[in-house]
Amino acid sequence: MIDIHSTQEFLSALGQAGDRLVIVEFYGTWCASCRALFPKLCRTAQEHPEILFLKVNFDENKPMCKNLNVKVLPYFHFYRGADGQLESFSCSLAKFQKIKDGIQQHSTARCSIGPPRGVGDLNLEPAASGLMDKATGSSAAASS
Repeated sequence: MIDIHSTQEFLSALGQAGDRLVIVEFYGTWCASCRALFPKLCRTAQEHPEILFLKVNFDENKPMCKNLNVKVLPYFHFYRGADGQLESFSCSLAKFQKIKDGIQQHSTARCSIGPPRGVGDLNLEPAASGLMDKATGSSAAASS
């Protein structure tokens, strides 16, 4: 698990994760539920090396946490590359299955037809508009 100390570190970690699933835990050192959950979360991180686990101390990063609508602790965000934030929820040790369910749901094999739209140096707009022009041209010819 990687400790995040600033908004810049957070954005950098998300950017470097690429298409990996990223789970962010927002916690407080004073939060009993956070402390109780931590050992189980560490075991889960070891069981899933393909997932990037980040920890954000709420008290050290209040402006960022408020911007991300973190209002209760512990709180979790799931992210993946171009898909951005997939889900967010509060979770205690008693409800840990929620995290496991999220991992199962968001770790499914992804389609490999091509890169997500708007990623990398590819500009998919001209091809899409070219197809539209052809479609428009043919429907105009058909209605004439």
